[in-house]
Amino acid sequence: MKTLRWGVVGTGGIANSMARMIKMADGAELAAVSSRRMETAREYAEAHGVPNAFDSWEEMCASDAVDAIYVATPTSVREKICLAAANNGKHVLGEKPFASLPSVKRITAACRDNNVAFMDGTHFVHHPRTHDIKANREARLGFVWSVASAFQFNLTDRGNIRFNTELEPMGAIGDAGWYNMRAAVEYLPPDVVLDTVSSHLRRDAETGAAISGTGVLDFTDGSSSTWNCGFDSGAVVMDLRITGTDGVINIDDFLSQNQDGSADFLYRKGGWGRGTREDITIPSAKPGAALMFEDMAAAAADPALRGQWMTATERTQALLDAAWLGALDSEKNA
Repeated sequence: MKTLRWGVVGTGGIANSMARMIKMADGAELAAVSSRRMETAREYAEAHGVPNAFDSWEEMCASDAVDAIYVATPTSVREKICLAAANNGKHVLGEKPFASLPSVKRITAACRDNNVAFMDGTHFVHHPRTHDIKANREARLGFVWSVASAFQFNLTDRGNIRFNTELEPMGAIGDAGWYNMRAAVEYLPPDVVLDTVSSHLRRDAETGAAISGTGVLDFTDGSSSTWNCGFDSGAVVMDLRITGTDGVINIDDFLSQNQDGSADFLYRKGGWGRGTREDITIPSAKPGAALMFEDMAAAAADPALRGQWMTATERTQALLDAAWLGALDSEKNA
């Protein structure tokens, strides 16, 4: 498997945290960074030992110094950078959310046309815990009819781009709600079709940004996903419950893992007074974010692995769009 030389677009918080993940991953090398200001690019390069700094993402996308581009920018500019990377023959890892499903489909089409891999920047799906739950879904759970998720945290800095409705138009529903939608994509049956949507949002009085969202997605097979996300929780919440006809899985940190790389979940089965419960730990030598870059190297090497990641992004964005539009409708009709 060829080592991918990564170029990073953006020097914000997520770009800095992913620098360590790229270095930790097999088949990945941090080769370049671009920022609107050369000074910022050079600061990032010096901090992370990056050999090439650019003040133009266009130049970096066209450079022979990189094989893949990690787009760690605000949502509003993500599509054009992803398209430029793909059209320059570079593999593409785009942070999420995206502007819309049509935007995602333009990106994935460009990646297919240029024979490059595409993936979104969701970490938990790459951890062995997720693989284990999906591989044993039917045996442990039977028919999965409910996925309930919550992702909430406290964000008080109104200068953060998440409060900028031009850069991040969906606010908390886009930023945190993406993970709610991805949980439904990962853990409900893979062929579910969305039927009805009910969702609501709450806005920040100062900025007008959506600071929380909640709703229900109903699917034609009778399954559903209830979700809640927000920027003004008194504590970090990353709860997930997967309910099936034969068992239930609970996770209280479905987006993270233990310090040693492992991750836990609780499996419960049985009725009143006769139930069993099992705490299960899935080992991993690396966090999900590092494994994401390893999975990208694998997809770059093997075109047969690429479709699953593109489809997962498209399905997640489709649910996100439906939830967002449902919340706007509810707001308009309130």
